[in-house]
Amino acid sequence: MTSIPTTWYNIIPDLPEPIAPDLPAPGGRPGLNPQIPTGLVRQELSKASDIAIPAEVLEHYRAFRPTPLRRAEKLERELGVSARIYYKYEGGNVSGSHKLNSALAQAFYYKQAGAKRLVTATGAGQWGTALAAACRAFGLECHVYMVGNSYQAKPYRRVVMEMLGATVVPSPTPGTDAGREALAENPGTGGSLAIAMAEALEDARRDSGSRFATGSGESYSLLHQTVIGLEAQEQMAAYGEQPDVVIASLGAGSNFGGLAGPFLRDKLRGGQGPRCVAVEPTACPKLTRGVYRYDFTDSSRATPLQKMYTLGHAFSPAAIHAGGLRYHGTAKIVSSLYSTGTIESVAYGQNEVLASGLEFARAEGIIPAPESSHAVHAAIVEARKATAEGAEPVILLCLSGHGQFDLAAYDAHLQGTLDDSGLSTEELAVSLSSLPEQPETPAHVH
Repeated sequence: MTSIPTTWYNIIPDLPEPIAPDLPAPGGRPGLNPQIPTGLVRQELSKASDIAIPAEVLEHYRAFRPTPLRRAEKLERELGVSARIYYKYEGGNVSGSHKLNSALAQAFYYKQAGAKRLVTATGAGQWGTALAAACRAFGLECHVYMVGNSYQAKPYRRVVMEMLGATVVPSPTPGTDAGREALAENPGTGGSLAIAMAEALEDARRDSGSRFATGSGESYSLLHQTVIGLEAQEQMAAYGEQPDVVIASLGAGSNFGGLAGPFLRDKLRGGQGPRCVAVEPTACPKLTRGVYRYDFTDSSRATPLQKMYTLGHAFSPAAIHAGGLRYHGTAKIVSSLYSTGTIESVAYGQNEVLASGLEFARAEGIIPAPESSHAVHAAIVEARKATAEGAEPVILLCLSGHGQFDLAAYDAHLQGTLDDSGLSTEELAVSLSSLPEQPETPAHVH
């Protein structure tokens, strides 16, 4: 039987180039620090490869970990491919996604640091749901700013968060300065994750007992998600297999980094390893079409600058159903890996992605979230290409969450009414024009 990891894998010491340090926001106002607990800060700065998972977090992990890893044999047969396709399923917990892995850890560290209330932003709702569950587990209040488009399109996500005790509001809201500014600029806006983050940060600064918690982009989020890849390594070994290709969807990076990170360890240390492919929507193609520059992490322009692949903090993504993949930037760790050519990235439109999600659901009996369907589609593309070339690769993908709350997306696809939103060259140029003046490149630090 697969064991639950007792440590997280810290990829930072193994990166081929150091992560560029965060820089203060130009003209930043005082009091903008989200007051990250010392326990999480130490994880960001640690040079240890293995970081112990607190016993209190492991206790909650045991309710849903280890998660299953299965071979998609029925899908293989229906596709008629020579590849062997495996999937790691992270949707079998109360939040329905991988997000609970980091939410529980963050709630633990924030509670330890004296927080009474956590405030967050969520796109499609998976992170908000996970944080609501984690706050319930550790006795914290939870307030969620949910991107307006997703708030309207996924009402049952809101219901689950409220069932778990969270307060949920659509973003932008007239209740914050950031929200009022966004509404004044565009009264009909459906919001963005950058705006929701700006509102959550502002809210968290109002009360000494409140703290802002983020679900994906920070290095500690990727660290906590490595339980996925560590378990998958043990499970693949039990099958007598090693993956040739590892695939996961990319929002800010925690899902991809959580699966791919442990599989990259040997490769980063000079050995062999699989190809690792991050999958984006064509409507938000940060790695495939963005730039590697310093940028703000949210639309308030008051947070520290991070060097990352970005479309610009003012980027307004199309209202695609994969709301968790609509963030304008990419985690520093993933950005570093892509910059050095260690990983690959591809982008696909939502109709072809959901078509593959349907194929998977019909064959394997699990409805993938639209975000997860990006990984499914990329795996199918890889498998078909390999068959045409006479190859028999082992493909591993992360099915990062279920799509039970995403049936409107599948319905629109089935009815032929789903728009394949992309990103025009003109829109990209406008978005990139929001980038701040670039500072002189500072000395790299780990």
